[in-house]
Amino acid sequence: MRLITYSRAADAAGAITAVSTDPTSDFLAGGTTEVDLLRQNVLTPRRLVDINDLPFTGIEEAPDGGLRIGALARMSEVAASPLVRERYPVIAEALEAGASPQLRNMASMGGNLLQRVRCPYYRDAVSPCNRREPGTGCSAIEGFSRGHAVLGTSDQCIATHPSDVAVALAALDARVHTQGTGGEQAYGIDDFFLTPGHTPHREHPLEHGELITAIEVPSAPIGRRSVYLKVRDRESYEFALVSAACALSLVDGTIADVRLALGGVATKPWRAHRAEGVLLGAPAGRDSFAEAARVELADARTTAHNAFKTELAQRVIVRVLETLTANGRTS
Repeated sequence: MRLITYSRAADAAGAITAVSTDPTSDFLAGGTTEVDLLRQNVLTPRRLVDINDLPFTGIEEAPDGGLRIGALARMSEVAASPLVRERYPVIAEALEAGASPQLRNMASMGGNLLQRVRCPYYRDAVSPCNRREPGTGCSAIEGFSRGHAVLGTSDQCIATHPSDVAVALAALDARVHTQGTGGEQAYGIDDFFLTPGHTPHREHPLEHGELITAIEVPSAPIGRRSVYLKVRDRESYEFALVSAACALSLVDGTIADVRLALGGVATKPWRAHRAEGVLLGAPAGRDSFAEAARVELADARTTAHNAFKTELAQRVIVRVLETLTANGRTS
């Protein structure tokens, strides 16, 4: 049995000092992933610093008309917020598509962004895994990889990023605010998540002891007309095979603005910039949608088990765009 000490932080500065000065310490918020990985000996901290008393639970309108979500706001609270549901329905839909009601009541927004991959080789604590033990190899590449990524992969790791709401936040150009020993910092959502490259164990640019304090969603009128589509093996409590977060604006049948991000297919929440480039200024129709989907998936790297994801992702892109154009959720 491993001994783990526990302390409860009274303020952010104390929490940051406690963790940053001890490489064996971790923050503890909702604990819905952390505790599981502790039990499985995947994570082995010797001290947990509980941050649940810190004042990062708000869901507030920002001065620019956007949204500021505290890192300790619970997923269920954010999904139920009238501000979120009115201005950014894609966020509410993504949150409600993730986990179970019980877990959403416990899990924090900051913790959701930092959750670890669901690759079974990472989580079994014994298989070679470059994320868990750098340099040992990636068991998934030659193993069973049906749920793994086809975009943003490397020869070091092909694990899929599991978050749903991070996909919606990627589509909306959110920013992640942090506080650390060097002061306050803000990361664009695309920079906050790292592809594996040669350092798959480094999933974010955060320093040890750097604490997420808030998530900022900029003002975006297009966000009112947005949707999240998730394809999975069963309807509830299951991770995405493919998902898409999309917002779309039309003027006289032409795509004036579009935001598109994918989940379930990449090693990070995947902003579909190539697809957006094809769609901007194009007529809103199946031909344009299919071409955008084809271009976005052109560089997919598949295995024998997950090759189906390339076509499935293209179908999901077309479906989410058709959903927005068909149900009146565009301008």
